[in-house]
Amino acid sequence: MHVVGIIPARYGSTRLPGKALALLNGVPLIQHVYEQAKQAKRLDEIIVATDDERIRQAVAAFGGQAVMTSPHHRSGTDRVAEAVRPRDAQVILNIQGDEPLMSPEAIDQVAEVLLAHRAVPMATVMTPLTSAEDLRNPNVVKVVVDQDGYALYFSRAPIPFVRTTEAAQGSGLRAQGTSPQPPAPSPEHSVYWKHVGLYGYQREFLLRFPHLPPTPLEQAEQLEQLRALEHGFKIKVLETAHDTVSVDTPEDLKRVEQLLAGSGKRG
Repeated sequence: MHVVGIIPARYGSTRLPGKALALLNGVPLIQHVYEQAKQAKRLDEIIVATDDERIRQAVAAFGGQAVMTSPHHRSGTDRVAEAVRPRDAQVILNIQGDEPLMSPEAIDQVAEVLLAHRAVPMATVMTPLTSAEDLRNPNVVKVVVDQDGYALYFSRAPIPFVRTTEAAQGSGLRAQGTSPQPPAPSPEHSVYWKHVGLYGYQREFLLRFPHLPPTPLEQAEQLEQLRALEHGFKIKVLETAHDTVSVDTPEDLKRVEQLLAGSGKRG
């Protein structure tokens, strides 16, 4: 079965306009993302889906494939759906255009579970969250899952909340009680999970998703994946040891440059 990776990349961005073309170690951000995706073994094709001719030209300049999509899409998922509609792909990976450190192994994980389990409509990734700063940061999305690894909820808030010392004993967490600030996560216990922004879909579900009405929790949290849960669809959440950093600000670019320098990699 054909597996395609789509990288949605719009030009407009509230905090960093044109960030797909922002230079990271002298190379456009979108090229870093594309080159990371090329290292995945399960992708048969990689396409940048954009709304801007400047991004399309930048992708063509480094030898990548890009397609133009509508500038009126509400989300990256809508853009991915438009890009894949004329293509013969059963499994589609939505690789965020602002994730230059996305793990190729995580991409392969998501592709493999969807290829093996056709009844799973959607899959994504989580990694242990061990930073108190990230736990309290609303820009870092948290996820809780059931015992079969399916998402129960995604939130910008610190979840789960451990109410009492007795409850904490069985979970490996320290009790939060009535404190307005959650405690620092314990590295020994993987109970707090960070959602990594990588999505995979079966074709039928992806083409249906943009037509599902927006839902109250989705609108409250501004998290699109909650629409799937609120409409009763399951999301398989796979564990990975590979964290990543989203680029939303000039400070994020500097942080990623430092991480790349420390690893000895360009991208």
